[in-house]
Amino acid sequence: MALIARTPATYDDLLALPEHVVGELVAGVLYASPRPAPRHAAATTALGEELGPPFKRGKGGPGGWLILFAPELHFGADAVVPDLAGWRRARMPEMPVDLAYFVLAPDWLAEVQSPSTAALDRGPKLALYARERVAHVWMIEPVSQTLEVLRLDGDTYRIVMVASGADRVRAEPFEAIELDLSILWMR
Repeated sequence: MALIARTPATYDDLLALPEHVVGELVAGVLYASPRPAPRHAAATTALGEELGPPFKRGKGGPGGWLILFAPELHFGADAVVPDLAGWRRARMPEMPVDLAYFVLAPDWLAEVQSPSTAALDRGPKLALYARERVAHVWMIEPVSQTLEVLRLDGDTYRIVMVASGADRVRAEPFEAIELDLSILWMR
């Protein structure tokens, strides 16, 4: 990940980045990352495919969620792009269409780790998610094949589950289904 040295950066700086990078703005610092590599993209896609039918569509599960791939989230001057994010429909009954990004913090999100993004995901972005009261964060590491489930506990996160390999888990806030972790690892 390239850390763009000029601070404080603005949203105009983020918009000026080339299309082939993912730009994020956290605490006035502009970060530019390459597009996701195959393992990263495969894990994100597989997780979205598993959660979508039961939670977004209510097929084989309770429904009641809006789950999106790589939404742009704006929290004040900060702009981030988690790999997946989900909002309970009770909090976001309709998807906003008047903005190119979301200003309502999600209820859950997932960050798929890569060597170029892990420090940002686990550091400044996780602190931002806590500040914005994102209740659940999943950290997924395709190389070591691990899932960490974090729950907001006061002002910080607490790890409530660590699973790996081909474990089958019921991970909050999606305990209504059993998730076979092996689907996340590119084979």
